[in-house]
Amino acid sequence: MPIISVSEAVATRRSVRAFLDRPVELAVLERIMQKAQMAPSGCNYQPWEATILTGEPLRDLQQAMLRTPFQEPREYVVQPEGIPAEYHRRLGEITGARLAAEGVARDDAEARAAIVHNNFTSYGAPVVLFCYLPRIMGPPQWSDVGMWLQTIMLLLLEEGLDSVPQEFLSHHGRLIKNHLGISDESHIFFCGLGIGYADKSAPSYLYQRTRIPYREAVRFRGFQ
Repeated sequence: MPIISVSEAVATRRSVRAFLDRPVELAVLERIMQKAQMAPSGCNYQPWEATILTGEPLRDLQQAMLRTPFQEPREYVVQPEGIPAEYHRRLGEITGARLAAEGVARDDAEARAAIVHNNFTSYGAPVVLFCYLPRIMGPPQWSDVGMWLQTIMLLLLEEGLDSVPQEFLSHHGRLIKNHLGISDESHIFFCGLGIGYADKSAPSYLYQRTRIPYREAVRFRGFQ
């Protein structure tokens, strides 16, 4: 089992968009989920819930998503109206780098649509975690779920695995919940998390990821 530091896991984690056709052992996933349950949560609510699929159950759901239009109304708004231009610039920067690595021109609508289409099959990931939480939970609990998912993604790296978080799958939130036997009335779907072994030779794995300097996001006061 690969042993890496937390710093290395944070630095090397990336949203993988090409996976090898290699199964993931249940025992490994169970070990990760047990460890991730220690993620922090306000009031110790532990509001996260998930179903993890592989094999035929996963393929059946993916085929259902492929043949079904996006739901209306949306499960939730991924990109709120009125987002300042700086945030759109950050999105465009990393999307542009990835498309360039894959040899896709920004104005090639057909090729870009094909890439988006790969979301439905989680880019070939052999395992997908489908995450949801009770509707009664508010923004603080959504934050807790995010911390849980980040914990899982870092623990996956410790096991030599990779992942891709997918808010995109919320376009089929109700369909997914119905497939999983989860009540739409009581629960809201958050995201998928594709899990597997990255194809590190794929162009989509090799592009340079960008982040703003931490000093643009964090201020320090009171230090000598």
